[in-house]
Parts: sequence; structure tokens; C-alpha cells
Amino acid sequence: MLDWFFENQFYKKHREKIQIVLDLLIVCFSYILAYWTKFNFKFDFHSLVIYKLVLFAIAVLLIYTVYFIAFGIYRSLWKYIGVVEIVRLTLADGLATITIMVLTLFLNKNLDYVSIELVAGCFAALMMFSLRALYRLFRRYTSRAGNVKTAVIIGAGDAGNILLKEINQNEKLKYKVVGFVDDYKKKYMIEGLSILGTCNDLKEIKEKYQVEVALIAMRNVSKKQLRSIVEQCQNVHLPVQMMSESIFGNQLKKRNVLSDVKIEDLLGRGEIHLDQHEIASYITDKKILVTGAGGSIGSELCRQILKFKPKELVMLDINENDLYLLEQEFNRDREHGKLDEDIKIVSIITSIRDPLGLEQVFKLYQPEVVYHAAAHKHVPLMETRPMEAIKNNVFGTRNVILACIEHKVSRFIMISTDKAVNPTNVMGATKRMTEMILQAYGDNGVTKMAAVRFGNVLGSHGSVIPIFSKQIEEGGPVTITDKNIIRYFMTIPEAAQLVLQAGYYADKGEIFVLDMGEPVKILDLAEKMIKLCGLEPYEDIEIKEIGLRPGEKMFEELHLGGETFSKTKNDLIYRNDVMHISLDELNKRLDVLEDLIKDEENTGIIKNTILSLIITDNR
Repeated sequence: MLDWFFENQFYKKHREKIQIVLDLLIVCFSYILAYWTKFNFKFDFHSLVIYKLVLFAIAVLLIYTVYFIAFGIYRSLWKYIGVVEIVRLTLADGLATITIMVLTLFLNKNLDYVSIELVAGCFAALMMFSLRALYRLFRRYTSRAGNVKTAVIIGAGDAGNILLKEINQNEKLKYKVVGFVDDYKKKYMIEGLSILGTCNDLKEIKEKYQVEVALIAMRNVSKKQLRSIVEQCQNVHLPVQMMSESIFGNQLKKRNVLSDVKIEDLLGRGEIHLDQHEIASYITDKKILVTGAGGSIGSELCRQILKFKPKELVMLDINENDLYLLEQEFNRDREHGKLDEDIKIVSIITSIRDPLGLEQVFKLYQPEVVYHAAAHKHVPLMETRPMEAIKNNVFGTRNVILACIEHKVSRFIMISTDKAVNPTNVMGATKRMTEMILQAYGDNGVTKMAAVRFGNVLGSHGSVIPIFSKQIEEGGPVTITDKNIIRYFMTIPEAAQLVLQAGYYADKGEIFVLDMGEPVKILDLAEKMIKLCGLEPYEDIEIKEIGLRPGEKMFEELHLGGETFSKTKNDLIYRNDVMHISLDELNKRLDVLEDLIKDEENTGIIKNTILSLIITDNR
């Protein structure tokens, strides 16, 4: 009944008026109670002068009302009552009491009345505090009626304390927290809850307190530490959620407090240390163009570039939908003050296959730095239409490189792939050919050039992560090509940041290879993703082996046999020395490809031809 009252429109509309009436009624009751206790719990009605009593009551209520309004007592919601609100209420009540006592001494000079007013002020403060505390407790418990999960918070520091308060105040968070889990074993209380043990005690804690979910509340937790915590929770079949960093923001109603742990959180290496000055030296206040800007890598490159405040960002793509969505994202960032108003952002729909379209873009916008991320990348699709891969990846890249040289672009950085190393598929072969084009044009005297080669990117369009997620959501099976297949993985932001850093080192067509860490077994990846969803592999979700797809390799490599490489200043970036190929030799090979895709439709012949054209460069 009371819950219905607090939720109806009448209360919401007149909340402040209702609350001030309640507080003034408490003030009246406090004076009656103080008078009653002063005279041994007896009322001497014969000594009361009614009109004086009424005038006194009006004066007291007016004084309290003035102080309540002056201190903004009713601008705060009672369900969020805290130390600041208590201090303001104490000051308002205390100053109102002092004012009434001073007026009484000045007008009446009766110390008995002064002592009554002092006691009444204390009673009023105590009862107003109690009313707000009872309201907060009532709203806390009634809001969680129904489907409430018993939870423990992993992390008993500041973040854990903030999360507990948010759970207690946010009616949408249906959790009953029974305690904390922390490596700091000393027993102390947080908001009345104890540290129940460490992560090693999770099994006993789960059984004793019937825990249904673990909530991780740790700021700046390392990937290694997070992996360990998640694995310990999974070992006792305890679902896990993480506190979002957005909880520390100011827009309380709009933030996501808790989110599921993503596989990217476990596989990424965490913070990447970049030389901000080196990157800023060739991006800040410059005109930057990104091809393939709507794609996974291209869009993240745009986000990272904007952090360095370029003069202008030109986003080029043939996919209008992805480009439009990225443009809208940046427009929202401007509205929320997250993006510098002075940065000009332009979206251009055109294809890198179209030399005339590229010429118009370069002539109009005159970019100083070009990041080339546009490419056809899906291996099985390129196996069925190799001519499309060649048109886009090979000749499209040459178009961009020639436009850069013609328009005196200072720096060109191309995205390559580990599939370009000893390729067995068309896509990898076309990317290896683009590396050869880059190195043939590298020493051009105008544009510094480089390629950045790395492996699979977690969460990119068409990668295994979204595919596995969809399969798990549909109840399985999760399909893998081979149980022994391994891949290198990197998060999208990680890859984009290292591309920016490698771009500083660009000179005459070097290929920079990113340290991808340890390769990951795809089977292990599938099992971890199933467990993150609170399910058991092979029991709740089947894992099915379907065999290698056309052109797919069991493992990928990052260096060609004939390449020599050395470390850069950044420990995660290696420099491959330029392998010599003359422009005449390159053009002969490109002429062969150009004639082939004009007349030949046999995919096998096209594939074998391009594979033969890239092998000879490694002799």
C-alpha cells in the first residue's frame, strides 16, 4: 500500500510539499513532547493562553520553514539520504532552534521556555533523521521484492563500497549482498557487511550463504588478475558480473552499473604504453584520412585519432550504413562534450577501386596522413570470388598509394594481416601482394610508408567472438573448424593504438609486426565463452567440429622466412626490413593479374596464379 503511494503521480508531483508538512508536524510534536517531559508528563491546561500559543506555533513553524528552504532540505531524495543531507538537516534544525531560543530570551526572558525549545530541537532532529532512515530502509527492501539474487562483492576497497551503495539505492539492481570477498583477510565491516573470505574460499562461501552471483568491483584490475578471479568463480559454477567504470561518472541515471565479463576482458593484455608525443607529432592539428573507416579497425582508428585532436578527419568507405553509424556516434560525442568542437569530421562514400573518386577526395581535402584499412578480409568468401579480392585489395591499394604520392601526403600506413605470411588462400595472397606494392613504392622521396601486420582482432566483424556468442545465445552447437586450430588474438583498441604508434616509425615501406602474445586454441576460446554465460561446455552447449574451410590454415605466422626483423622502441612492435622488389618487376606481376581477372573466370586458375606471383619475392 505504502509502496503504491510513493509511486503514484500525486506524490511525485507534490513530494516537497508533503515532506515539509511531515517535518513541520514533527516539529509540533517535538514541542508538545518537550513541554510534556518538562512538567513531569502532565499538561497544565489552565496556564495556557491559547492565542499566545497559536502565535508561538506560527512563529516556530515559519522559522523552521525558512531554514529548511534556505538549506535546500527538500532538493534531495530521501532514498539517497547520506552524510551531506544529514549535515544540512542538522544545521537547519540547529539554527532554527537557536533563533527561537534567542527570540524567547529577548521577548520573554524565561529560561524554562528556553530549555523546552532546546529539548524540542533535539527531539525534532532525532525524529526527522529517523523518518528518513525508515523511508530509505522501506524503499530498499520493497524495491527488491520478487526476483532477487544473493550476491557477494569481490573487492572490499573503495570500488566495492561504491557498488554496495549503488545496489542499495538503485531499485533496478535486484541483488541482496551478503558480504565481501577480498584478499585482505583482516575482518572489518563495510555498511554493516563483513569480509567473508578470499577467492580461495568461494566454494564454502557459496554453499554457506547460498550465493547466486559474484560481482567484481575492482578498479584498474589487471587482465591476469581478472582471469584468475573469473576462473575461480567458474570452478565453483558461480556466474560473474563486473562493475562498470561508468559508475564513477556523473550521469547516474544513464550509466550501466554492472555488465557481463566479456571474453575480450580476459584475452586482451590490458593497458598499452604508447609514446603520446611521437603519435601527436604527426596527427595533432593535421588532416587525416582513413579508408575503410566504417569497419572494425577503421572505426577504432578514427576514435583513437580523435583523441590526438587532428585538424580534420576524413572518413572514407563504400559501406554507407557503417559510415553513417560512426558519424552519428561522433555527433553524440560532440553533444555530450566528449569531442573537441574544432575538429572537422567529414564522411565520404567512395570506393578505393575508383581512381577518379580518390583523385577528387585527395584534391578537395588534401590529407597529410592516410591510414589504409579498406579491404575484403573474409577468407571463405574470397575463395569463391578471387577476382573481387584482387580488384579491391590489390588494385584498390595501389590506387590509394599512387594518390598519396601524387598529392604529396606525408605519411601512409596500411593495415596488413598475419594471413599474408606464406598464404594458402586468396585473401592472404592479395594482402601479401599489397605489402609488395608498398615496398616497391616505399622509397618514393615524397611519402613515408609502412604496413602494420597483426593477427585476428577480438570482436571484429565476422570474427569468431560474435559468431560464438550468437551460437551460444541460440542454444548451440558452437562450431569450430578443428579442435587443434590456434590463432593469435588482439583487442580492437589494442590493435588500433599500436597502429598509431607504428605509424610514427614509417619510412620507406617497412612492415611492422605487432607482438600478438601467446596463440590461443580456438577450442579453449569456445569453452571459456560458454562458461562466461554460466553454462557448461558439452553439457549445456555442444561444441561441434566441422572441418577446415577452404583456404584456412591450422596456424598463422607473423614473419616470412626471408624477412629479418628487429625491435623498435616499443616492445610490442617489431620492424621487418624492406625486401627489395623493383617497380618494373611489380608492374609485370600486376599486369598479369589485371589481364587475368578481365578474361578468366576459373577461380582455381586465378588463385594459383596470384599464389605463384607472390612466392618469387621471397627467393
